[in-house]
Amino acid sequence: MTENTSDSVAKTSREAEWRVRTELAAAYRLVALFEWDDLVFTHLSARVPGPEHHFLINPYGLLFHEITASSLVKVDKDGNVVESGGLGRVNPAGFTIHSAVHMGREDAGAVMHLHAPDGVAVSAHKDGLLPLSQTAMLCLDHLSYHDYEGVALNLDERERLIQDLGDKSMMMLRNHGVLTAGKDVPETFTYLYFLMKACEIQVKAQSCGPVWMPSEQAIRTTAEQSQSLGSAARLTWPALLRLLDSKNPGYAV
Repeated sequence: MTENTSDSVAKTSREAEWRVRTELAAAYRLVALFEWDDLVFTHLSARVPGPEHHFLINPYGLLFHEITASSLVKVDKDGNVVESGGLGRVNPAGFTIHSAVHMGREDAGAVMHLHAPDGVAVSAHKDGLLPLSQTAMLCLDHLSYHDYEGVALNLDERERLIQDLGDKSMMMLRNHGVLTAGKDVPETFTYLYFLMKACEIQVKAQSCGPVWMPSEQAIRTTAEQSQSLGSAARLTWPALLRLLDSKNPGYAV
């Protein structure tokens, strides 16, 4: 490989990483904008392009609306800091969950986990997510469940979490919150939006009294129609960035 070729490859690699950093920082700020954040807790992560098993995650201590592309911390599969944006500390519980998904699912370019109240409420409901809305029915075929085992500090839990996730893109962490995984940040955030919206609708619907359930045929039909749900990111992500640029710019630095 010539020096010029080597420089070109390095430049392309840096540009690819910066694109992911910018998308992930935008996702953090969007979570804050939708009021799904939990102070400095919970995490969104993304795989760094390239052969190394490196991932980007938030520095432990920054609020989500403060996250920028350059402040994200790069860690390896064991949670060791590879590159810090200044605040190099990461949350070990957050890393346990995210490393499990990234290492267990090669297709998981991004992973997002929230403690938002409506998501936690539905995760604690005996029947979980119910087909009470079109939004929920679009999620059901993508959804799995994982029982609560305590604060996620035990690395042994990773194997069980991955087994429960299977090939799904959404997960209810019982009594804990929600999780989504996708090929990249835009797709993963789109899954997250649909899942959170479904939870919000369910909490409101059940607070009004008895609910109306759709037919089994309608549920099956909507599940079939939901198979390309992640592709909605092609439309939703550019629109979300326009929203963010108007409300909380400055993430791409």
